[in-house]
Amino acid sequence: MLALMTIFFSSFVIALSGAMMPGPMLTATISESARRGFWTGPLIVAGHGILELALLAALMIGLAPLLLKEGVFTGIALSGSVILLWMACGMFRSLPSLSLSWQDSGEKKQGRLMVYGVLLSLANPYWYIWWATIGLGYIAQCRMSGIVGIAFFFSGHILGDLAFYALVSGTVAKGRSFLSDRLYRNVLGGCAVFLVAFAFYFAFVGLRNILS
Repeated sequence: MLALMTIFFSSFVIALSGAMMPGPMLTATISESARRGFWTGPLIVAGHGILELALLAALMIGLAPLLLKEGVFTGIALSGSVILLWMACGMFRSLPSLSLSWQDSGEKKQGRLMVYGVLLSLANPYWYIWWATIGLGYIAQCRMSGIVGIAFFFSGHILGDLAFYALVSGTVAKGRSFLSDRLYRNVLGGCAVFLVAFAFYFAFVGLRNILS
């Protein structure tokens, strides 16, 4: 049991430190939380976690060498930049009519936030690299404890992401009462600019790999 708890807490801390790094998923969480409330972070992480579970299964059957190929990384970077630009354009188009009035939190809206979690993960080429290197190393060590060790590793990893993103969305949602519609539009516009910046960075990395 001591070994399993060590796996869980080390996985939690590593995931928490990674979640704190600025990135497209954090940007989207901030931009949506003011309008949709606390559950924004957990729902985005839920979509992210479903995709990570699928990738974890793929790595366990030998997908890692494919993810580390230069051509695959380049393709992911370029397609990811397109996804981020598409999301940013949608945010820019919505700015004139945006209001802080609460959005319907029904199944359709919840599903959309989970889709965001999936798309933002797919768009980030460094997410794949993390799993194919650090994540795969963790999996190799956890296998000594069998499937239970893998389960403790994945649980710690997802809970680390969930803890941080729930904190972010809760903080932003609580501060909603201090935001005017104009200030909210400025915040969302800033988030969209950050997504464009990430998109151009991923495009630059992908094109550099093609030209080098």
